[in-house]
Amino acid sequence: MFKKILIANRGEIALRIIRTCKEMGISTVAVYSTADRDSLHVKFADEAVCIGPAPSPQSYLKMPNIIAAAEITNADAIHPGYGFLSENAIFSGMCKDHGIKFIGASAEMIDGMGDKSNAKATMIAAGVPCVPGSIGLLKDEKDGLKTAKKIGYPVMLKATAGGGGRGMRLIWKEEDFSDAWSSARQESKAAFGNDAMYLEKFIEEPRHIEIQIVGDQYGKVCHLSERDCSIQRRHQKLLEEAPSPFADDDLRTRMGEAAIKAGEAIGYEGVGTVEFLVDKHKNFYFMEMNVRIQVEHPVTEEIISFDLVKEQIKVAAGIPMSGKNYLPLKHSIECRINAEDPFNDYRPSPGKIEVLHKPGGHGVRIDSHIYAGYTIPPHYDSLIAKLIVSAQTREECIVKMERALSEFTIEGIKTTIPLHLKLMKDPDFRAGNFTTKFMETFDINA
Repeated sequence: MFKKILIANRGEIALRIIRTCKEMGISTVAVYSTADRDSLHVKFADEAVCIGPAPSPQSYLKMPNIIAAAEITNADAIHPGYGFLSENAIFSGMCKDHGIKFIGASAEMIDGMGDKSNAKATMIAAGVPCVPGSIGLLKDEKDGLKTAKKIGYPVMLKATAGGGGRGMRLIWKEEDFSDAWSSARQESKAAFGNDAMYLEKFIEEPRHIEIQIVGDQYGKVCHLSERDCSIQRRHQKLLEEAPSPFADDDLRTRMGEAAIKAGEAIGYEGVGTVEFLVDKHKNFYFMEMNVRIQVEHPVTEEIISFDLVKEQIKVAAGIPMSGKNYLPLKHSIECRINAEDPFNDYRPSPGKIEVLHKPGGHGVRIDSHIYAGYTIPPHYDSLIAKLIVSAQTREECIVKMERALSEFTIEGIKTTIPLHLKLMKDPDFRAGNFTTKFMETFDINA
């Protein structure tokens, strides 16, 4: 087992990892930017190293500084959390070159799954259902038009290096293809330095359901049930729950088996997530694989009573896992509390927290790094807390979440708490009647 782990991240996920490390008897090193010197992950780690000024490229994305921090503190492993360098093949390779264990995927695995076209080809070869579309990358616009005609409109044009909805265009008819082709390539080139594109059939009325998997160094892969992440805005998740209100035992079994095939196909080591689009007929299609811990991992932990970060660390240390597949024992919902104003087009709202009261009670969990008097810096992602509630049924879970949200008081900044309160009262959400398009018509002011 590792003696000391450096956490190459900040905020709630850094604090989350520190807590598990302490319970495992592992020393921790926090890294922080000058903007985060007063953050709780800095206070609770055994050691802390400043790695640069506030902007991420000069601190949390500055790979030489992080490697140097690990070396001067004699850390034998680095946990990247999610975001930042968690899926950076170069950083994974640097850790290996310096004899530091990267608690995540290998550089080869990150490259293989990060390129969506290659990932799709790998999944097709493994027998994992994939959305009909181009075989590999499109050669040019003419190839795209030919492929779109073959699979039928509507189609989704996607950047192979894309993420967060960038380099993505929905095309309903042939006349719109040329403009979409040009704009998507320009956007992808600017965002990722890569304008290669591929094409997929657009799945109407889709749900976004993902399967949590774990793989060890000895070829074993298991799944830990599903999460429904369909409540999202501009491809950014707002709320997640497990199990999915749409899934039945048959769908859960089929998706779990497909996710295991995906993991085995690439010899996956660590915790990861296989994401699927599911249509209204319960057909599911591989979308992508995230080779890291997910923001929404707590809902899986709650429904199966399992510490995913602990398992991630154990697997990285070479400890074999049981290989057992898990099924949900109860229901859990996670609301992402962001420092944003949902009444003003979700405008970021950094600043000082004047008053803070966190909810409590049975089945209520909060993963957060904020406290009264803490100033949220404007330089990073707006996520400031995750409120997770669990109960025996979905109906009980919604009632509990509504109660917990009503207790959650944050003054001094704007947050998305009012949005989530409105969601809990929405009849379609309560009935489980929603798709990934739900937020496009949801009106917080109604």
